Amino acid sequence: MHSRSARTVTAAACAFAAIASLQAQQITTKDVSDGFANAQRWLSYSGDYTGQRFSPLKQITAANVDQLAAQWTFQTGVNNKFEATPVVIDGMIYATGPLNYAWAIDGRTGRRVWEYRRWQTMPTNLKVCCGLVNRGFAVYGDRLFMATLDAHLVALEMKTGKVIFDVEMETEERGFAGTGAPLIVKDKLIVGIAGGEFANRGFIDAYDPMTGNRLWRFFTIPAPGEKGSDTWTNEWWERGGAPTWLTGSYDPALNLLYWGTGNPNPDWNGDVRSGDNLYTGSLLALDPDNGTLKWHYQFTPHDTHDWDANEVPVLADLTIAGRARKVVMMANRNGFFYVLDRATGELLLGKPFANTTWAKEVGKDGRPILIPGHDPTPDGAETCPDWYGSTNFMSPSYDPVNKVFFVSVRETCARFLLRRPPENVKVGDRSMGGTVAPVVGYKAWGALRAIDPTTAQQKWQIKYDGAGWAGVLATAGGVVFSGDHEGNFFAADSATGQKLFNYQTGSQIFAPPTTYMIDDRQYVFMGSGATITAFALPKKPTS
Repeated sequence: MHSRSARTVTAAACAFAAIASLQAQQITTKDVSDGFANAQRWLSYSGDYTGQRFSPLKQITAANVDQLAAQWTFQTGVNNKFEATPVVIDGMIYATGPLNYAWAIDGRTGRRVWEYRRWQTMPTNLKVCCGLVNRGFAVYGDRLFMATLDAHLVALEMKTGKVIFDVEMETEERGFAGTGAPLIVKDKLIVGIAGGEFANRGFIDAYDPMTGNRLWRFFTIPAPGEKGSDTWTNEWWERGGAPTWLTGSYDPALNLLYWGTGNPNPDWNGDVRSGDNLYTGSLLALDPDNGTLKWHYQFTPHDTHDWDANEVPVLADLTIAGRARKVVMMANRNGFFYVLDRATGELLLGKPFANTTWAKEVGKDGRPILIPGHDPTPDGAETCPDWYGSTNFMSPSYDPVNKVFFVSVRETCARFLLRRPPENVKVGDRSMGGTVAPVVGYKAWGALRAIDPTTAQQKWQIKYDGAGWAGVLATAGGVVFSGDHEGNFFAADSATGQKLFNYQTGSQIFAPPTTYMIDDRQYVFMGSGATITAFALPKKPTS
């Protein structure tokens, strides 16, 4: 047994003054919807509803970014993959970390104000596929919200870190976990779930942020008789996967919530689950008022390579074929870049943005035109990209002024080997239909790549050794920030790709950078390993 009682640890006496000075913040839906209107705040996973992760701040520019220097470093004490985006409110930073930790940090000094720790000792019965991570808070009123590794939804008091409510979304025994940041939409708390490797049925939930009551649930695998159920062998529907483990985007004008879904279960073996396997590997457009599906687009029908479509959907206005269109864009794990009409789901563009060998192109019907010989076999079929994909959870960024899409690209290949999944699989059992192996002689590499979203053509790239995992942040100052797999946090001229700044963090980078203002000074926040570092330009001398 493990205790579910969380504890909040207050820092040393020097931090008590910071606690006392904290205002009782009241963040509204309008505040979240306004996004970057207040440059001293970062209130949602991507910064605003568009998913663009583009900051209007321009104190840091291509001309002065080489003067950036670390202002403080916060030691989390938790040595694991740090993947979170913080919430920043008027000088205070609220960050989640791996192993269900969270902190309030004074953004001026890096001092810890409070710490939330879910467990004293990590439980042994968690079922988490791919890292004991957390990607961030949502904020509403005076509360912070996080999904936990044991598939709970927790509300914390912003001022103290004390637990307000703790709601079980699902049980870890059934193979569910929470790793993504929730999203506040119209006074509802929207949250996804992880667990597609554990033979369960994915969903997206909406909760009342004041009571914790669940308001609706959309299952990502249709039950028998529901629309799309004919794309499954019926006995697999209850364990078909399609997890929803990354945060979506939202269009208030259309009142549509966009959320990606993950792999079908079992991975790599499609023989036991004939059909397209809806709604795996898809982008869903939902009515946030009631969870009704308005449209969907499936990127990889009948996926046999574990190419989740959980990447961040990015909303923008583009001119396509001479016509102004409101679009949603996704650089997909399968190696193709997609532009869809965000009102209807109509495919407007589908082109590779990385090396892909499994499909020639995306047809006019929206389906990939496959190249034979790339489904997994007992001896192994070599395919590019590998099972982690040409990109993954790392957040992209989009510059809406210059119409440039920035994405961390993984140039990878792998051998996909077919195996028979376990017999008598029950919900919650790990169920794999194969395995993967490296391609002999192939050396994977990575890049920060800038692409034209109307053509998917590369404008520039910064190459680095190893296929990295860092997210991207672009700013109105003409600077784009990212990192590589050797621990280098770097900045580049967003127009040319010239690398202008580099800082060795000492650990592999899995998080996206974040930027905000405190006291008229622009900071850039970067997590790496067990540390978080805040960077800024030198202070101007006072007269």
